[in-house]
Amino acid sequence: MGRRKPKPFFESIEVTGAGSRGKSIGKAPDGRTILIANAVPGDTVSVQTTRKKRQYYEGTATALLKPSPDRIAPKCAHFGSCGGCKWQHMDYSAQLRHKENEVRNNLIRIGKVDLPEVQGILPAPSPYYYRNKMEFSFTDSRWLEEEEIQKGDTIADRRGLGLHKPGMWDKVLDLEECHLQADPANAIRLSIREYAKKNGLSFFNPRNQEGFLRSMTLRNNREGEFMLILQFFQEEEENRIGLLEYISNEFPQIKSLFYTINPKGNDTLYDLELICYRGEDHIIERIGKLEFRITPKSFYQTNSAQTERLYQIVRDFAGLDGSQRVYDLYTGLGTIAQYLSDQAKEVIGIEAVPEAIVAARENARHNGITNARFFAGDMKELLTLEFIEEQGTPDVVVTDPPRDGMHKDVVACLLEILPQRIVYVSCNSATQARDLGLMDAHYEVTDMRPVDMFPQTFHVENVVLLERRNGK
Repeated sequence: MGRRKPKPFFESIEVTGAGSRGKSIGKAPDGRTILIANAVPGDTVSVQTTRKKRQYYEGTATALLKPSPDRIAPKCAHFGSCGGCKWQHMDYSAQLRHKENEVRNNLIRIGKVDLPEVQGILPAPSPYYYRNKMEFSFTDSRWLEEEEIQKGDTIADRRGLGLHKPGMWDKVLDLEECHLQADPANAIRLSIREYAKKNGLSFFNPRNQEGFLRSMTLRNNREGEFMLILQFFQEEEENRIGLLEYISNEFPQIKSLFYTINPKGNDTLYDLELICYRGEDHIIERIGKLEFRITPKSFYQTNSAQTERLYQIVRDFAGLDGSQRVYDLYTGLGTIAQYLSDQAKEVIGIEAVPEAIVAARENARHNGITNARFFAGDMKELLTLEFIEEQGTPDVVVTDPPRDGMHKDVVACLLEILPQRIVYVSCNSATQARDLGLMDAHYEVTDMRPVDMFPQTFHVENVVLLERRNGK
């Protein structure tokens, strides 16, 4: 058997741009594109390739020969090992520039959209400490850094609490710090970890499916109130009560403390019974004058401060004067629907998750909203001409689908009823562009605003206004 041919190594590559999913772009000596991890546009780097395709290479920067003007020192000690912040080594203004370019390029290249002159990307109010939800995993065999491995010492206690390594479902990086969620998030996580170690509690092993402490989810609102959800793999009543009492006494900021026993093969909460051990069964988040009850299973935008600004853009694009019927597709908790309700004749929200619709109705009652109705069902099956005939034809449609974009049947239905305006909110401008291309014969893009909901990452939200073409 012959030896494998070594993968190409390139000595000096100029990084010319940002590609998809946080990779940077360079050009190999043979003319092929290189998708480079661990590089910033403007760098000159050495690259070890990891994959070779007909038209491109994939690789990792192994040496920085000349730094980009946009390169900065990362704030977090775990940068490079943790997958939470791919762009922490890039100046924030450069992050914004590359995100906006990606959105524009996708709409032009994939959707063939003739973009009008539009406003630039909306920066986040804060590039750090903006997340209102973080999920951490316990592990009995934490990820070892290269320097630890090289020492060759036997590490007796490998228990840890942190984030999964990118692409590795069973590997967890133990975190000493994280700069994505506001204080006292770090203190809560570290205190729980140290209490568990001191009291001999066992940490989870996903391969063997054993251990006591499994995961923790930490949510907070803009008032500084926290919700903590602990998952235990198995019941150990004395240990469970001891930990929960410790947390209750140590952190008065935790207004809502939940736990669950989860012996399943995955960490998803939605099919589990969650028990409120202490405090309220929700925390309240406010958008303008509206209040929303956030429960452990609620979906809510992860950047609270930027969410309100995103919704204001949606409202501006919708152009409501009180006479319009609005459909809010993929409504979730009904937050956008309720935010628009005071400027609409009627708002109808549709969402696939029944629990979310129950919460949307409860929130609407709590907020005194009487002109919003909510329906649960699979979007492509519920949004039909029969449904629209029964509920009334919309003048304006707001759609905020998942990353896969809208199902082709949903697009087809919109093209049947042809509302005057469609406001399309997306967390994936590539699938958004695909859908815009499908609607191009009847709609033109008249406005667009990218919104940075996720600083230090390559993710970006985009809002597009579609208006019906004359005579169509």
